[in-house]
Amino acid sequence: MMEAKLYNEDRTQKASQRTKATARKSSAAWLVFGLILLSAIPLTFGALRLNELASGAEITPANARFFASPSPVVIHIISATVYAVLGAFQFVSRLWRRGTGWHRWVGRLLLVPCGLLVGLSGLWMTLFYPRPEGASDLLYAFRLLFGSGMVLSVIFGYAAIRRQDILQHRAWMTRAYAIGLGAGTQVLTGLFGELIFGPPNELGNAWLMGAGWVINLAVAEWSIRRRPAQRARTASVVSQLQ
Repeated sequence: MMEAKLYNEDRTQKASQRTKATARKSSAAWLVFGLILLSAIPLTFGALRLNELASGAEITPANARFFASPSPVVIHIISATVYAVLGAFQFVSRLWRRGTGWHRWVGRLLLVPCGLLVGLSGLWMTLFYPRPEGASDLLYAFRLLFGSGMVLSVIFGYAAIRRQDILQHRAWMTRAYAIGLGAGTQVLTGLFGELIFGPPNELGNAWLMGAGWVINLAVAEWSIRRRPAQRARTASVVSQLQ
């Protein structure tokens, strides 16, 4: 009887573990899908911009600055595409817990350089492209603030993993990705803002775009702090990532 009881408890425990593993896999799949979906609209507009530049479309006041100096916007769009899509998979814990090398090498070879290029090219365009007539000073300040924040977050995240501080590495890289995906959330804030308040003026548009970055960072901070026990266990696998 005792052996049968132990056998049944073991089967129950294994079944519970399989159920939890399945739930984690499903949650990870939905997370990746959601992040890529969030970035789909701005990436689609980016692809249209690249096609516009490549096909020699009609030059208008709205796109003249891109034709005059296409390199920054091309770099920004391509690096943002790589960063948004591959970056979504970095949140799948199985890819770094099992020591496959995916997380480490994709991060070092692609995501860190692309994250820096996204932030730096965005700052360059903000500082050196001619500002559209009537553009809000507030939006200009937001772009400088969050662009700088993204660059610094990538640098801090890389520095943290170099000193084997995996918790700070994850925190800073999560913040960088949240800022990078700001364009996706801005589509939603702009849509809801227009539905509720009507077409915004330049100042209103600046606040709606700023709200997109703030929402993303708020979600990132919640994610970073929500499971301290789990983050503590994560520190035990640092040797597998170096």
